[in-house]
Amino acid sequence: MKKISFWLLFLSLYQHSHCGKQPNILFIFTDDHALNAISAYEGPLAQIAPTPHLDRIAKEGMMFNHCLVTNSICAPSRAVVLTGKYSHLNGQLTNRNVFDGSQQTVPKLLKKTGYQTAIVGKWHLKSTPTGFDHFEVLKGQGHYYNPLLFTNGMDVNHVGYTTDIITDQALDWLDQRDKKKPFFLMCQHKAPHGKWEPALRHLHEFDDMEIPEPTTLFDDYSGRSPASAQHEMGIADHIGGKRLMLSYASKFTPEQFNQFDQAFRPKNEAFVKAQLTGKERTRWHYQRYIKNYLRCVKAVDENIGRMLEYLDRNGLVGNTIVIYSSDQGFWLGEHGWFDKRWMYEESLHTPLLVRWPERIKPQSKNDLLVSNLDFAPTFLELAGAQPPRDMQGKSLVPVFKGAKPKDWRKTHYYHYYEAGGHGVPIHYGVTDGRQKLIRFPDPNLNTWEYFNLDKDPMEMKNLYAKKSYATNIEAMKKELHRLRKLYKIED
Repeated sequence: MKKISFWLLFLSLYQHSHCGKQPNILFIFTDDHALNAISAYEGPLAQIAPTPHLDRIAKEGMMFNHCLVTNSICAPSRAVVLTGKYSHLNGQLTNRNVFDGSQQTVPKLLKKTGYQTAIVGKWHLKSTPTGFDHFEVLKGQGHYYNPLLFTNGMDVNHVGYTTDIITDQALDWLDQRDKKKPFFLMCQHKAPHGKWEPALRHLHEFDDMEIPEPTTLFDDYSGRSPASAQHEMGIADHIGGKRLMLSYASKFTPEQFNQFDQAFRPKNEAFVKAQLTGKERTRWHYQRYIKNYLRCVKAVDENIGRMLEYLDRNGLVGNTIVIYSSDQGFWLGEHGWFDKRWMYEESLHTPLLVRWPERIKPQSKNDLLVSNLDFAPTFLELAGAQPPRDMQGKSLVPVFKGAKPKDWRKTHYYHYYEAGGHGVPIHYGVTDGRQKLIRFPDPNLNTWEYFNLDKDPMEMKNLYAKKSYATNIEAMKKELHRLRKLYKIED
């Protein structure tokens, strides 16, 4: 009896010590990564462009099917991740704003709990990063080749492919860190943001195939409000020569340029000679765009594999949480579009994959409405810290462990502020995953959209004027008002 009691006590103490240890947090973040470009989500491109290393995170952890952003544009989304607050409270309403680094952020709070913090890669917030023990960030958007990294206050030039270099520098930091402390590392890639310049090793990937077209590639927007028709993000007319690799954006070394030019020049000359028009021209644009986008994703996936292998080799798997996401979704030709910004599904949804050994059941799938607003409180609870009350998201830690909190959100609020970018007007709205209500307050539009997502997942038909949906619409308007009050948005 005494022996049993002793071992029970020992096991209890061991488990308490093991579970109480602060985990390392590896946050891998990309730019404009559509769910359909991750094969774990089993979209139409899954077999054509598999992402085995991203899929590994999903296989060994949890995949979220409904992770929604609060503001589908680069800088505002990043500010939400850092602060756990909507754009109107953290001050980053648009890409044009300069992030206020003096405010409360996740890295500052984690440092207080004993973490060593670092960010490597894309920052895109104009101000100098604060709260990090180490930072190496691209200036602005950065280039796909030979990037300049602003490193702890100094400009450092690198030669090579940016996706590879960001991973190189992140791994270097992991090697050199203080191994007595848990780490919080934000490894943030430029890719697959445009302009989509593939790695030299991927220049001929997909050359021998035609990528299937989205069924809505030639959408005329007749089923929506006038807001959609004023867009400037059409693959047919707005994508431009640099995005199509008819000219190049990066500053190459002579050797890089020769390889790059040899891959694209013959195809470009053939395109010019063909003088395509109408739908055939659009189809060529789509193939060029989607292939280069997927080539950029392939390099991201390979480098995520390098990060996972590092954890394997160094015995860090068991006590390291790996979180993968992107700043928003993206159009891969659906509705004839590239880019993001709108509250429509392809833009609103962002990927979220999480691996946490011994806590998350492998191959888990989650259908709750979660948000990038939830990332900050999640990081803090993982570290054993209490998220501040002014953070507006909810910690995902209970969800990771298999719980389905009774008080979890049933609806999600969205607000886009950057009027004019790609022709997208200011708008806001609410969704519960089955229906969606969007308000366009601009006096020149002054309109609403309502979609039944169960019957119309591609959002082809605005039902706002349908009397049969009047009760649903009124209920959604009340919920929209409630959320605006909850999140302290002034009318």
